[in-house]
Amino acid sequence: MKLRTRLNLVLTGVTAVFVAALVADGIRDTRSSIREEIEAANHVAVQVIGQLAVAYSQAGGEPAVRRLLEQLGHVRANEITLRNSAGRLTYRSPAAVYKAGRDAPAWFTRLLAPHPARHGFELADGTQLMIEAQPSRAILDAWDDLTRLVILAGAMLSVLALLAFWLVGRALAPFPVIVDGLERLKRGDLTYRLPPLPGAEARAIGAAFNRMAQAVTDNVQAEREAREARARLEERRELALVVEQSLEEERRLIAHELHDEFGQSVTAIRSLAMAIATQSAEPGSVSAARLVCDEAARLYDALHGLIPRLTPPALETLGLGAALESLARDWRQRHATPALSLRQQVPEDLGTSVTLAAYRVVQEGLVNAVRHANATRVTVEVSSTPESMTVSVTDDGVGLAAHWPRPGHFGLRGLAERVEHLGGAFEVRNAEPHGVCLTARIPLAVRS
Repeated sequence: MKLRTRLNLVLTGVTAVFVAALVADGIRDTRSSIREEIEAANHVAVQVIGQLAVAYSQAGGEPAVRRLLEQLGHVRANEITLRNSAGRLTYRSPAAVYKAGRDAPAWFTRLLAPHPARHGFELADGTQLMIEAQPSRAILDAWDDLTRLVILAGAMLSVLALLAFWLVGRALAPFPVIVDGLERLKRGDLTYRLPPLPGAEARAIGAAFNRMAQAVTDNVQAEREAREARARLEERRELALVVEQSLEEERRLIAHELHDEFGQSVTAIRSLAMAIATQSAEPGSVSAARLVCDEAARLYDALHGLIPRLTPPALETLGLGAALESLARDWRQRHATPALSLRQQVPEDLGTSVTLAAYRVVQEGLVNAVRHANATRVTVEVSSTPESMTVSVTDDGVGLAAHWPRPGHFGLRGLAERVEHLGGAFEVRNAEPHGVCLTARIPLAVRS
């Protein structure tokens, strides 16, 4: 059922109840009025007619009383009968000519009729005079008044219902427009706005609708932009991963070239220089050969220091544990401080990505400890469970600078993206009581 119909039914029902209450109250008042009127009329008739009948009976007997009653005719609200001493009816008051031939409904008569009032007089010659209250005309008047009232109330109720139906229809006219707007929003037409609506409430609802539609549009636009930004970021991350993988492959190839080709060439140069220094008899040639030999030795040492930074050969041949031990040995040889301690529990059969990520975390942590931390001690710990591996590098240096989160620090950002791509978590924080702790947690489900 529509709201308009419900409102009209409620209004009509309330009005009908109000009219019914008024009618019921009017019937109650009419009942009291009729009873009081009939009792008063009957009392007057009994007193007056009764005294006259007694006087006339004493003077002329039953004929004189009958002539008196015939002269009186119909007495309102009373019925008068006269019987002689033999009990024969000699007189009955004539019927009322007022609204003759009509009577109120029986149920209405029973509702309003007062208690029966009958008064009898026995005259001098044995004649019986009976005066009885007769409220039928008063009840018929009440019925006619009630009928007019009901007809008038029905007409007014009909007019009121039509007027209310029209007014409610005008008041609810903006609602179909609002519903249509909501349907259009549901279908995705976010640019639709409600026109100005009549009525203060409708205008407020329309303004709220338009604000809501604008907010939805803004949210959808922001979500679309965020989704596009996430897509671009994911593409950039994938591109960065491809670039990183390409760099790792290039580093591996360069390391192999340096180790296999350049390293052998430097070794050959050193061997030739040593042979010249040994076999030559000229002091100048010997001195030059020894200089070449020494320079080749320094170049060879620099080469062996550079190769592990490109890609440690032990990662491919011996695995993460041996590569970390080799890195620690080389580190201790090149750096007297900070002192390095390595504790590791490395699982077997690690994937290439996990192995390389863990190695780069340790490598970056050691480089940062030497360059920035001014530390005296660095601790490297590698632990594992069946589900994940944790790599941490902790120093006792000066801690993180206040501006370190600002753009830059590409080494740490690259490590974070590498670890997060593997489904892990990367964290850099200050250690207690001072220093920096770099931690990476990598799930071991990644084996590639």
